[in-house]
Amino acid sequence: MEQLTLGIIEKSKVKVIASSAFNFRIELVEKIGKDDMPDLVEVSEEMAKIFGKQALLTRSNIKKYFNEHTLPFVAREKGHIIGYIIGVPLEHFKNESWSHFDVNLGKKNTLYTYAFVLKEKYRKKGGYAKTLKRIFINWARKQGYRYITGHTQQGVASHFSQKTEIVKVFLDWYGLGVPFEYYRRPL
Repeated sequence: MEQLTLGIIEKSKVKVIASSAFNFRIELVEKIGKDDMPDLVEVSEEMAKIFGKQALLTRSNIKKYFNEHTLPFVAREKGHIIGYIIGVPLEHFKNESWSHFDVNLGKKNTLYTYAFVLKEKYRKKGGYAKTLKRIFINWARKQGYRYITGHTQQGVASHFSQKTEIVKVFLDWYGLGVPFEYYRRPL
């Protein structure tokens, strides 16, 4: 039976990082459980609209994103996951060609933003995305990280902190046909 469930426990093990009186909270997922899989798969459909089917979470690939090497934070409203942000130490990507453009590779001071998504109805409403990102950044700073990096469509990173810099522009990011930029944001 263990093989069929891919080692996924029944109930997620989480650490509450922040919560509000309005049934909203941010959690660090320490171990993913079957109970949260339907919500995570549904949220990942938002990523698939941008990045294609390869961005969908499934029972067979969810451990790639939620495991002991990643730092997944979920936003939960009234008990349901409405978004997530996944950080991964930059060194995890040392075999990816794009990572070698970052002067911090090997310094263990950079957290790469692997995925950041909220359900559409929660975007630009109530500050959910901003709160999730702010909690993620503050947590990273407290853990000793000095930078947050990631890939985003060209022009998006200019809306981040004034000190955010564009490290490299990729004209066709993984066949999406649109330019993406690799950014570095100091904490």
